[in-house]
Amino acid sequence: MIFAPSLVWLTTALLFFAPAVNLVWRGGTGYCFFAIVALALGAAVANRRMPGYFSGLRTYRWFTIGMLAFVVAIVVQQALFGYWLPRQLDALSRFVLALPVFLLLRQLPSRHLRVIGWGCAAGALAVGAWALLDQPAGGWTDANRLNNSYTNAIPFGDTALLLGFLSVFTLGWDTPRDWRALGLRLLALVGGGYASYLSGSRGGWLAVPVFVVLLGMQYQWYAHRKRLLIATLVIVIGAGSLLSTERIQKRLGEVTNDFSMLHQGEDYTSVGLRLQLWKASQLIFTHHPVYGIGKGRLVDELGLLAKRGEVKTEIVNERAHSDFFSTLAEMGVIGVMCLLLFYFGISVYFWRHRLSNDPAIRGASYAGLAVATSTVIFGLTIDVLVPIMVTVLLALLVATFLAVIDARKRELATAQPAQRVNIS
Repeated sequence: MIFAPSLVWLTTALLFFAPAVNLVWRGGTGYCFFAIVALALGAAVANRRMPGYFSGLRTYRWFTIGMLAFVVAIVVQQALFGYWLPRQLDALSRFVLALPVFLLLRQLPSRHLRVIGWGCAAGALAVGAWALLDQPAGGWTDANRLNNSYTNAIPFGDTALLLGFLSVFTLGWDTPRDWRALGLRLLALVGGGYASYLSGSRGGWLAVPVFVVLLGMQYQWYAHRKRLLIATLVIVIGAGSLLSTERIQKRLGEVTNDFSMLHQGEDYTSVGLRLQLWKASQLIFTHHPVYGIGKGRLVDELGLLAKRGEVKTEIVNERAHSDFFSTLAEMGVIGVMCLLLFYFGISVYFWRHRLSNDPAIRGASYAGLAVATSTVIFGLTIDVLVPIMVTVLLALLVATFLAVIDARKRELATAQPAQRVNIS
């Protein structure tokens, strides 16, 4: 399928800038995303009679189902419960819009799609430079953690960490490799990691070992003794250096202290309040197990429980600080099924293609797995699927990485008959 060169290059530019500005320009990623959505809808209308244009939705049916599940379930829930809160569809609607974006991107040459890796690197470099150059008086401290004006430190630090590691995951699809590209990607990893470090986002740090394991699988560190030895030394030295810093020691020590205070009956700590929220969500689930209390109604339900003395007023909150427990309370078993379908839909095809011999497919697969696993891990201690700046980036990353796989597979399939013709 042939598109105008201007459309291809405009889409390429938008794919670069979308992750590059995520943490430094409020709404920047959204503007890029909706520009791509507009191009995608225009392309869908223009190609509506073209055979095979919409076949990607059927070929990758679990991805399609995962993107749609939450929005469909919420619309049905609100209709059944007789209320209307369109704001609850706002962030999750980006996943629905990722479907036409995917249909467009899969038609483009895979080399143009791969620019998103440099966009992730630029985003990590930008936030690292900002953290370094724009420090407040006294520097970034636990009392003044690094974040931006439109989100708090936790999703900020988690996103910076993800962008940093995606810079290295996506290096694998750029061949031949150049030491200058490698240097920039590693610098981006340091920049994103530094921003995460200054944000003090402990929950996000749980993803680092998973990222390291995935990188080892992608670059086959475990298959060669020399690579394994070098990688182990680098990891041990890096981990030891980070764990010896005062900031990380203090942040990890606070967790131990919180649990110690919890055993003493003092539950007003960060960990204690989270555990209370999760227990309250379980309590709500026992009373509303099938469809929950309704998306967006958690704060009202917690308020009622607090008035009855069943929970403490300190935990009355719009969210349960966990994607799982928020979903459990607000949407019950049906919501949890939607969450699992979402997790499965954004990971299954990346897992299936992780062993490909093609660098582009392999790189996109591991980058997609990094996005999927980090979404699950980050969502253990914070509501990942709520901030729009997060959901729009996740939707675009997953759609693009899957489009790289699909486009590259067709490129390889087209090249094989041509090679056979030349040989004969």
